[in-house]
Amino acid sequence: MDVQDTKFNYKIILAALVAVIVGILIAFYYSYAQSRSQITFLEQEKDLLVKDLTLMKTDVDRLSALNEVNEIELESSKYRVQELLDSVGRLNFTVEKLREYKTELRRLEAKNDSLKLKNNFLRYNNMLLTEKYEESQKQIEKLQGKSSSLAEAEAQQRRKIRELNKELKSKSYLSLQSTEGSGFRLRSGKPIKTNKASIIEKLRGCTTILADITEMNKQKVVYFQFLGPTMRVIEDNANTIAVNGNIYSKRVEFLFTGEDTTVCDAITIPQGSLEEGTYRLNIFEGQKLLSSAEFELK
Repeated sequence: MDVQDTKFNYKIILAALVAVIVGILIAFYYSYAQSRSQITFLEQEKDLLVKDLTLMKTDVDRLSALNEVNEIELESSKYRVQELLDSVGRLNFTVEKLREYKTELRRLEAKNDSLKLKNNFLRYNNMLLTEKYEESQKQIEKLQGKSSSLAEAEAQQRRKIRELNKELKSKSYLSLQSTEGSGFRLRSGKPIKTNKASIIEKLRGCTTILADITEMNKQKVVYFQFLGPTMRVIEDNANTIAVNGNIYSKRVEFLFTGEDTTVCDAITIPQGSLEEGTYRLNIFEGQKLLSSAEFELK
């Protein structure tokens, strides 16, 4: 009886061991299946994460090659992307670590988008600056052309001034005194002197040329220039004389005997064309001003 009880107890123990082993195997199988599923999920997420990070690294390298955004920001992004790639490559992380890296990836993507916007903004600004630069170059070329023309005109003017100064130094001119300007009206064809501006029909100039025997019996030419109160040259019968850029009222030619000589001449103007004020008579020989006189008209 005792032997039978012992065998029965062994059978019970053996059955319990078998049940425990089967339970352990079942538990191990489910644990293995769950771990395998998690590993497969992590592998898939790893591939996606590596792909995103690689694309982002390519983008950052492209922006770096363009050299159009802040280098410090680019270096920071490149370093962080490479750091994440290295970490993902080792695959030493859990689901929680994966979530953390995904969050970091989203942050880097946002930063990368910001860099793209900055790059586009800088490219747009560069385009505007290029257009402004080209426009400025055109303006500079135009101004250089004008400056060259002005410099040439100025050089020509200086040459003329030097020639005139040389002429003034080498040439002897008439000496004048008692220069006088006055107004006349006509009565029955006879000139009558007056200083009433509204009725004047002629302006006359007179001057005395001092004796100079070195200029005896030479034909001389002087120019009368009548100026109004506004310094405008007064015309003779609506005509003026232009000589070397200077405007005169009348050309007066005479034979100089070498003795004191009084020279007078007049210009004709429309009656009522003059206004009250101070008038001036300038007498030139060539381009040299020999004498001036002022007279008042009321």
